[in-house]
Amino acid sequence: MRYGTKQIFATCFLLLLALSGVTNAWSVERLRVVGLFSGKAMVEIDGQNRLLRVGKKSPEGVLLISATAREAVIEVDGKRSSYTLGSHVGSGFAKPASREVQIWRDNQGAYRTVGSINGQTTDLLVDTGATSVAMSEVEARRLGIQYRLKGEKTGVRTASGYARAYAVLLDRVRVGEIELHQVEGVVIEGSLPQQVLLGMSFLKRIRMENQGTMLLLRTP
Repeated sequence: MRYGTKQIFATCFLLLLALSGVTNAWSVERLRVVGLFSGKAMVEIDGQNRLLRVGKKSPEGVLLISATAREAVIEVDGKRSSYTLGSHVGSGFAKPASREVQIWRDNQGAYRTVGSINGQTTDLLVDTGATSVAMSEVEARRLGIQYRLKGEKTGVRTASGYARAYAVLLDRVRVGEIELHQVEGVVIEGSLPQQVLLGMSFLKRIRMENQGTMLLLRTP
């Protein structure tokens, strides 16, 4: 069977297009999430901003699986990963880049910082002796936590003795660039502790490295 010149040219052209698509999918070196929306994500791919929609691929072969205002699930070369705003990866796309926070020890020898709970800013005291993220009911009210309505009655041991409390589940706890979801917390009746205790329900899900005057928190 003989092929005409036009047929050969068309076949070669289609083959080049197919190979080009494969090359693009493999040639992505850097991806960064710069905007998150419901069903859409603005992603910087090798310096080019792309508005991705769920189920649609970019010219580079990057596919948006799902997206909310909090995070996006993106597939590159068959590998899916979750990304929050500002998170990025380099070549290889094995997993999102690790995020870390430095907390410096104060004059009292404690590690204090500012973070947020459910989007509301609050002062935090790192406390490895606390099993959960603990706060007073005064602070819980300020943060808008409905501990009496949604919490479970319990009790805790404090420096002053036994205290009544409510076990709650916190939607978001954020320290610097590290944000965890569905974190166990406890609301203690009264005005103590004065600061929110960043306990082990948060700390056990990340890596900690005590460097003397500085505590380094890092995502796995």
